[in-house]
Amino acid sequence: MSASKRPADGAMTLAEIKEFAGFSAATQRYVRRSLDVGLEREDALSRWSRDTVEAASIRAQARVYDRLDEIRTIVPDDSGLDSVEIFMAPLITVSAFDLGQGRLTSFSAYRFLYERLIGAEVRPWLPGAFCAAAALPHLHPDLRRKLLQSISEAAATASGWSNRQPSFFPAWVEKVDTSAALPN
Repeated sequence: MSASKRPADGAMTLAEIKEFAGFSAATQRYVRRSLDVGLEREDALSRWSRDTVEAASIRAQARVYDRLDEIRTIVPDDSGLDSVEIFMAPLITVSAFDLGQGRLTSFSAYRFLYERLIGAEVRPWLPGAFCAAAALPHLHPDLRRKLLQSISEAAATASGWSNRQPSFFPAWVEKVDTSAALPN
């Protein structure tokens, strides 16, 4: 067994897969699309747009996600307040865009996406960025309430965070024609 893959790694990956499977189909689709846009994995526009409205949304997302490279380089090492403003302002802005799309309907879905877009080092900052973005007036009051109620006390008051990088990055899966695989 290689030093990079231990049995615990497999268990953690399985836990990540289970967490993703628990999200609604719309949330799963948005997470995969967002990873394609944010990590530049695929041509998100051709893969994900079903109509002109969705194409416009993907173009807007790509413009907003242009800030991710900057955000990744300025994640603070500690909780020092001297670097909070330059980091949190763009993180909240990008977060507000994603929450405004209406497909990330809980803190867990938001955290799942952002720890993949930015990395494990962003975990301590996600509860604050989520709460700030979820409380902004551009969201409907019912959505604000739902989002803010979705963050658990444990997530909001954690005394520490794992620095383990996520290992499961969901991607597009082609549909398989099962009728062609069945024997006659």
